[in-house]
Amino acid sequence: MAPWHRTAAFIWSTLAFLLYFGYTSAADPEHAISYFNNAPTRLFFFDDTANVIYHDAIFGDIHVSQDEGKTWKRADDIPAGDAAMFIEHPFDNRVAFVLTNSYTHYRTDNRGKSWRTFDVPELISYVQNPLSFHSDSTKWEYTLFQATKCDEIPWGERCRDVTYYTKDGFASSPQLLLEDVSRCQFAHSSKDFKHDAHEDLIYCVAYDSSAMTGSHNLASSRLYSSTDFFNAKGVVAFAIVSKFAVVALKDLTPGSDGDMLLYVTVNIKEWAKAQFPHASQARLRENAYTIVESTVHSLAVDVVLHDTTTVGTLFVSNSNGTYFVESLTDTNRNMVGYVDYETIYGVEGVGIANVVDNVQDVERKMVAKKLRSVITFNDGSSWDPLVAPSGTCSSQPCSLHLHSVTDMHNYGPVFSSPAPGFVMGVGSVGKALAPYQESNTYMSTDAGLTWSMVREGAHQYEFGDSGSVIVIVDDEQPTDSIMYSTDMSKNWNTYNVGIQFNARGLTTVSDSTSQNFLLLGQVTRQSQQPNQGRNVAIYLNFAALGRPKCGPNDKESWYARANSKSECIMGAKQWYTRRKADADCYMGEEFHDPEVHDDKCPCEEHDYECDYNYVRSDGKCVPSGPERIPSTQCTLGTPNEKYMGSSGYRKIPGNKCEGGSRMDEPISKDCSGAEPVEGAIVHQIHSFPGDVVQSEYFRDSKTVLVRLTDLTIWQSSNEGYTWEQKFPEERFLAFYMHTHSNERAYLITNSQRFYHTTDTGRYWHTSEAPSPPNTFGAQVLRFQPRTEYLIWIGNVDCQSGYENCHAQAQYTWNNGRNWELVEDYVVNCDWARDEELRIDSSQILCESYANKQGSQVFFGRDNALQLVSGTDYYATKKKLFDHVMGFTKFSEFLIVAEFLPMRGTLNIQVSLDGRTFASGSFPPGMHPDSHAYTILESSTKSIFLHMTMNEVPTPWGNILKSNSNGTYFGLSLENVNRNNDGFVDFEKFVGLDGIAMANIVANPAEAALTGRKALQTRITHNDGGTWKSLLPPSVDSLGMRYPCTSVSCALHVHGYTERFDARATYSSPSVVGVESDTFLSRDGGFTWEEVHKDAHLWEFGDSGSVIVIVNDEEPTDHVLFTTDEGLTWREFQFTTEKIRVRDIMTFMLLGRYSATGGSVIVHLDFSSLTHKKCLVDVENPGHDDFELWSPSEERDSLCLFGRQTLYHRRKRDVNCVVGDTPKALNNIVRNCTCTSEDFECEFNHVRNGEGECVLVPGTSSLLSDDSCRNGEDYWYERTAYRKVHYSTCEGGDRIDRGNKHLCPGINGHSAMFWMMVILFPFAITALVAWWWYSKSGMARGMIRLPGGDYSHGSGSGVMATLASIPWFLLGLSGIAFEYIASSLESVSMNYRARRGYRDVPVDEDAQVLHFEDEE
Repeated sequence: MAPWHRTAAFIWSTLAFLLYFGYTSAADPEHAISYFNNAPTRLFFFDDTANVIYHDAIFGDIHVSQDEGKTWKRADDIPAGDAAMFIEHPFDNRVAFVLTNSYTHYRTDNRGKSWRTFDVPELISYVQNPLSFHSDSTKWEYTLFQATKCDEIPWGERCRDVTYYTKDGFASSPQLLLEDVSRCQFAHSSKDFKHDAHEDLIYCVAYDSSAMTGSHNLASSRLYSSTDFFNAKGVVAFAIVSKFAVVALKDLTPGSDGDMLLYVTVNIKEWAKAQFPHASQARLRENAYTIVESTVHSLAVDVVLHDTTTVGTLFVSNSNGTYFVESLTDTNRNMVGYVDYETIYGVEGVGIANVVDNVQDVERKMVAKKLRSVITFNDGSSWDPLVAPSGTCSSQPCSLHLHSVTDMHNYGPVFSSPAPGFVMGVGSVGKALAPYQESNTYMSTDAGLTWSMVREGAHQYEFGDSGSVIVIVDDEQPTDSIMYSTDMSKNWNTYNVGIQFNARGLTTVSDSTSQNFLLLGQVTRQSQQPNQGRNVAIYLNFAALGRPKCGPNDKESWYARANSKSECIMGAKQWYTRRKADADCYMGEEFHDPEVHDDKCPCEEHDYECDYNYVRSDGKCVPSGPERIPSTQCTLGTPNEKYMGSSGYRKIPGNKCEGGSRMDEPISKDCSGAEPVEGAIVHQIHSFPGDVVQSEYFRDSKTVLVRLTDLTIWQSSNEGYTWEQKFPEERFLAFYMHTHSNERAYLITNSQRFYHTTDTGRYWHTSEAPSPPNTFGAQVLRFQPRTEYLIWIGNVDCQSGYENCHAQAQYTWNNGRNWELVEDYVVNCDWARDEELRIDSSQILCESYANKQGSQVFFGRDNALQLVSGTDYYATKKKLFDHVMGFTKFSEFLIVAEFLPMRGTLNIQVSLDGRTFASGSFPPGMHPDSHAYTILESSTKSIFLHMTMNEVPTPWGNILKSNSNGTYFGLSLENVNRNNDGFVDFEKFVGLDGIAMANIVANPAEAALTGRKALQTRITHNDGGTWKSLLPPSVDSLGMRYPCTSVSCALHVHGYTERFDARATYSSPSVVGVESDTFLSRDGGFTWEEVHKDAHLWEFGDSGSVIVIVNDEEPTDHVLFTTDEGLTWREFQFTTEKIRVRDIMTFMLLGRYSATGGSVIVHLDFSSLTHKKCLVDVENPGHDDFELWSPSEERDSLCLFGRQTLYHRRKRDVNCVVGDTPKALNNIVRNCTCTSEDFECEFNHVRNGEGECVLVPGTSSLLSDDSCRNGEDYWYERTAYRKVHYSTCEGGDRIDRGNKHLCPGINGHSAMFWMMVILFPFAITALVAWWWYSKSGMARGMIRLPGGDYSHGSGSGVMATLASIPWFLLGLSGIAFEYIASSLESVSMNYRARRGYRDVPVDEDAQVLHFEDEE
């Protein structure tokens, strides 16, 4: 061949080769379209296979594809229309089940190619997961089946759920496991939940008793297992989430309001109650919390805390799921409970959430939510906005926001896929998320660190071939094409599928490794073909692009979180191998999950958590008490002996860090600090540079705060065992414990900075207040049940001179992150809402001056102090009173001291709703217009008030008690002692409502002249209805008889006015006796015994199992303690240098050394006295280490307040530790017959010398209440008595009822009367019908002929009988008219009573002040 021929041939061959491969590289994907009648209820890919299930639940058909959706075939083994539910086996990718509505169901062992039948004895239960599987691959046939079993009963069927089990995948008939269940699950049902429990352990939520009605009592819902019994009532749900097993219980204890409790375990053996950081606010409600997508390291729970149920707070747990910290506030959720939170697949610690940016407006104005998206790279420890694509922000703040779980538009995860680092979403850039139709499509290739906009408009999206192919489809309008990219969204190609459709879903195999996609859509009417369904499944094959397979040079190592603040999480850096962005090739690793690689990181502090017996205190782990050590250590007894003990830290389980900081290595410790042997007592003494001026425990906690005279604050997290000064650079003016949250406290500095904790001082956070603390004497912080809501009262314009210096109130809804103005020139502002005063939670009450100009420092009475109520967070204001002296809240009462300037006197106004007030009425000579008064207490539906009757030379007064709505006050006890600071010798017993003690001045005439008071003690056991002296003991603590045999001799104890700390109480901690002796009562004050000579302070511990007393009259070096409630006492010396003890609080002695200055706190630990745990039998109380006790059992009557109540307490002679042992609930055995002790004197009546209630001379009795407004049949004339409102007695001698009168209207007739009214017309009608029947001849079988007479007399036919019916209706209408008239009368009475609210006398029976909770 000539050279030029050879050259030409070569050129043509080269061109042909290039054209061929050019054509190949430019080839389009392939597609195939399948038509269906209905959209799929389930579209399921068998893991790591090409098999797909399409379940049409409407037609009841199963369609199977063996080629990733290219072709489809109906499962012929299953009769058409029978497929009710499809369930895959989560641990075997060959097996799946189709459940029907009959007794016959179907199983496949070859991914849907063929189906075999199996039968069960009962119909399936319609629950979400009627089948539960074993996670062990060798036991894939172990299955639990939940069915519904129904029994015939006379009035229908009684049905209950039962659970069957099979060990051979239903090859044989399943066996009954348990009846009356709501859920059963294998303990081994998650590959992450690893434990050494029995391999066949099963947990069931079931009922231990059934109701004949078919319903169940939640109290009988328990968690059972096949090997043991979980001792808990009210089980609502059980689930295994990642490595955690979680049980949800409804708290059935009184006063819990149906809160939910979570118990968590990681090993099946040890269950622990999940502790949330602010229990009062983070109260779990049924259907108001969601366990969201969790990692193997922690459990995440979203809890509804706001008034609206579609805003939550995200909490993240520690490694064992028991202690939760607040991770993110104001999370967005929907009414169903789905939360906008999703973790990024395959990248540990990264998650995206949406928060509501305008919670206040959503709650107050019901406006639409404004959503912001945030991302975490450290498992929820911190959150940041999504970085907007470069150049897209025109204003600040600006970030990217994405639609999430609550607005799903596709199958599977919202943002991510198994393709390493690839994340996509539909959203917008700006201050808040735009509507879906106005959003664009964005993508990140580095797990959310950076983002770019890939297409305008909203699209559905999916990743394939480990990210080498990305497919999107228009999700806003009909389309006939898809778009795809093979270079990580840099360039996009369009492919037309030939039909117009609306996209309904875009998906691929579960691990995103295939080049095949499945697009679901609904064909538009214009594109619909005859005899074909409108629902299509479009198969897309991108292998047809003809790209070569990637080689090693086409791949890169991609590190997760490479540019974030922390690359390491759980001690390792994660990285994957993925294709480079510019490589034109396909990965071709179908059904091979991306392999994660770990580079170990050096250990740091965040890789450790507190070891057992250690707690967090400001980020550090400190011992909760002395450390328990092995018996082989500390055996020599030498002074400087050491042992190797815990450092306080342990590596978080599952953490992979190596080297670095080894915080978990044992350290050498003194044996003197270890837990002593059983029977020994531990003590620690800590000296402080100044005197203690404020001290308080976090409720139900071991953490205590103290403030010293040098303005420093110290914290102990172990009941005073060790101490740490908080923020030494600051000067603290005060600290406040949150009144509605046990875990929250606030440290107030002398600047705008304040510190707060939400977890009992484990961590403290700093915040800025809107102004410095006020110097006008107002409480700086006010709280309400919604614990994030605070009111701050601070100084404004007081820095330079006093020209405009005043107090200003502002409120926050997010714990100080944002503040809004409430009012200027205030004396006091507070939330109207309280635990029992359940009114508008947005209502704020403020005492503020009418003239808001000038300096508040110089204001006097000429500037009226007004009380203003503001709803909608003070946006809508209403003046309640023109002149006030103050207001307060007690229990369900709002009490206002109104000042009447014309008379210069005071008036008490009371409200139960924060809007309507009634003036208090008082006995003659005891009106507050001429006497000072102190509001004492209200816990038994009445107000106790001390009215000062004598001021100089020494004060005392009378105790008055109100009726149930706080409007009528009657004399309860005269001449009750008080001091010049306003403290009154009156105290109610803790835990025993209605029992109180008071000290009276027995010599008022003499004391008024000399100022020397002779005090005597009185006690009441019927809420102030009657008072009597304390019964003295017959012998003293030494067994010697008291010289006290006359009826005039009694026991008397010192009270409030003589204590260093007025917060100390009789019932806890101190009772100090006459003549410096100490007395104890074990029955609520009915009887007393002397427990020791000399005056002592005392304290109860461990639910009363340990009592400690200490001499407070002189310096001492020891305490006395008893473990048998005073039968025997032992001495413990805690120092060689005596201290003068001033107070005792939970086994901490507060005092001073006699010789040196400064204060000292002595920590006493009695926990090693015995290691025996008290035994408790909740189901059979009284047959264990506890006894059932009633405060009335020493009396002839076993009743107190009209009922016999049994309390649970440790037996006196049992030596054991109560600790957190769950005790039986207090049990009301029965209501009792009313006796004289259930009554008190009516208004304007007092008890005479014989104890009878008589009318006060010169006064008149209240008018009787004949309104019958509560539907009574009768009303009674008033007497000199009224029933104690707290009493529940029934029947008996009702001395509070006078003559009996019939109520007017419909309620004033007996049941017999109404029976006669109803039956009489029917009886008349029946008689007439019978008469007509007998006269008509029908009774004699007469033969009628045409033209015969059918009437047999005038007016006696059928028409006459029917005519009687209107008379019957007329009679009923007359009765109805009488009822309506009486109702209108009562309505008018109601209207008049409310209109004249402040002037018309209001009685407790009228309940004018009683309003239902508006929530």
